[in-house]
Amino acid sequence: MDDPVLREAQAPAAMARWVRDFGAAMEAGDAAGAAALFAPESWWRDLMAMEWSIRTHAGPAAIAALLSARLPVLRPRQVRLLEGWPAPRRVVRGGGTPCLEGFIGWESAHGPVEAALRLVETPDGPRGWIIAAHLTGLPGRPPPETVRHANPEDYARQFGGENWADRRRRAQAYAEREPAVLVLGAAQAGLSIAARLTAFGVDTLVVDREARIGDSWRRRYHALTLHNETHVNHLPYMPFPPTWPVFIPKDKLANWFESYAEAMELNVWTGTELVSGRRNAADTEWEILLRRADGSQRLVRPRHLVMATGVSAIPVMPDLPGLGDFAGTVMHSGAYTEGHAWKGRRALVLGTGNSAHDVAQDLHESGCQVTMIQRSPTHVVSIEEAQRVYSIYTEGLPTEACDLLATAAPHEVLVRGYRHATAISKRADADLHARLAARGFRLSDGIGGTGFQYLYLQRGGGYYFNVGCSDLIAEGRIGLIQLADIARFEAGGARMKDGALHEADLIVCATGYLNMQETARALLGDAVAERIGPVWGFGEDGELRNMWRPTAQKGLWFTAGGLAQVRIYSRPLALCIAAQEMGLG
Repeated sequence: MDDPVLREAQAPAAMARWVRDFGAAMEAGDAAGAAALFAPESWWRDLMAMEWSIRTHAGPAAIAALLSARLPVLRPRQVRLLEGWPAPRRVVRGGGTPCLEGFIGWESAHGPVEAALRLVETPDGPRGWIIAAHLTGLPGRPPPETVRHANPEDYARQFGGENWADRRRRAQAYAEREPAVLVLGAAQAGLSIAARLTAFGVDTLVVDREARIGDSWRRRYHALTLHNETHVNHLPYMPFPPTWPVFIPKDKLANWFESYAEAMELNVWTGTELVSGRRNAADTEWEILLRRADGSQRLVRPRHLVMATGVSAIPVMPDLPGLGDFAGTVMHSGAYTEGHAWKGRRALVLGTGNSAHDVAQDLHESGCQVTMIQRSPTHVVSIEEAQRVYSIYTEGLPTEACDLLATAAPHEVLVRGYRHATAISKRADADLHARLAARGFRLSDGIGGTGFQYLYLQRGGGYYFNVGCSDLIAEGRIGLIQLADIARFEAGGARMKDGALHEADLIVCATGYLNMQETARALLGDAVAERIGPVWGFGEDGELRNMWRPTAQKGLWFTAGGLAQVRIYSRPLALCIAAQEMGLG
């Protein structure tokens, strides 16, 4: 009889045996022997550990090919279960697969590696199911987390000389040197990669067109609060205080970004815009012309340019019949702040994603008569159920362990997990969905039933976390019409196909943003944009296109996403850039 308690007690020993055999094969350079320890359905997700990229290798044959090519170069050693990390345990992952989960590591010619490992039972005993292997440091540059004082000489007392503040002012001025890396954007993505690069000793300058760090969040609509919980969202090296609210308000987050940049000693120029950019004739560095806050211009020559402008950089305004004839105010949701000025007036909100719902709810609460215009079916999930996809972070493990586990879901397993979570949340939200459908709201389960997270990763929108607006729609307190039922817009509002006029004084277009490829096009030209191709969304390899890894344009990198994403993936990106600076990449 299978005793779950006994099986759990045996978990560490079972994984230790597998790791012993795996380590022996790896250290002997036996690629075939190591790959034979994996199940027929298995994946090796590599985050700079074996290759200077982020790639997924599916099945024992692909894993064998990877190891055959890389083991002679990397010469792994000391393959082991990681000490001080959570002990191996039996869990269910990927929407229903029982597995044995633990954390292993090894040393290699390119630096230390930490990996999340999942084993499954087969007729031949435990076999590898998923491994997500992360490079964590470089030769001579150990992981910053393990270094107590990275540069103690920087803080030595120098009587009669420069103090810390003098050195910081000089470092930020770049009067006598060029940055190795220029980062565009000083929100969560830009600050995270700058913190990682700085910790790895790579001279990094961040520029942002806003007047203050965090203004890209401060200027967003008045009621904005994060939709995922604080414990998921820490930035690298500096977690939020445990006393913080469960969901962080936008202005609190913006102020934290400003404090973070100061505490992490990041070099940031605010009020600075990129005027033009190109590679030099020798293709060794960028020539980037910047316009500073005082109107002066500075040509900088970094070897690397990191686009951290976000997936919400260039607003999309719809081209709809008659919209140009509307006599009231038309704005994109990105320009919306708060609704008090529209009290007692009428508004149409075009779109039914997160921003659209939040804008509509804010206008309603401000005393405006609001009608939403739905363009396409929308996935709606209650804010409580939305946290289900972050469940790993509720299991009591350290954030570092959770981050490794969060990457241990190759595309196929990710899809299974999202379908499973979506099916559960649909049952929990069934009453809400029924009430919305009764009002004519068209619902979606996401792409192939995968819910909101896959929609975000693939399209950047198409969903709403209900914090009250869905209830207002279901109760008829916020109106709803379908775009397909509108004949055209005119001076007074939206003329329906049945002849009725939905009068409006304001139209807010919550119609999304262009792909980051178009940001690159606007800043660096058509040739660069076409060379790299689309940014974001899954490619044929099951990874997000052009994100956190080398692109087809030498020296051009992209980072974007929510706070957890940029915390996790800023490390492999920083390591790849640092490796190139050392001549390793």
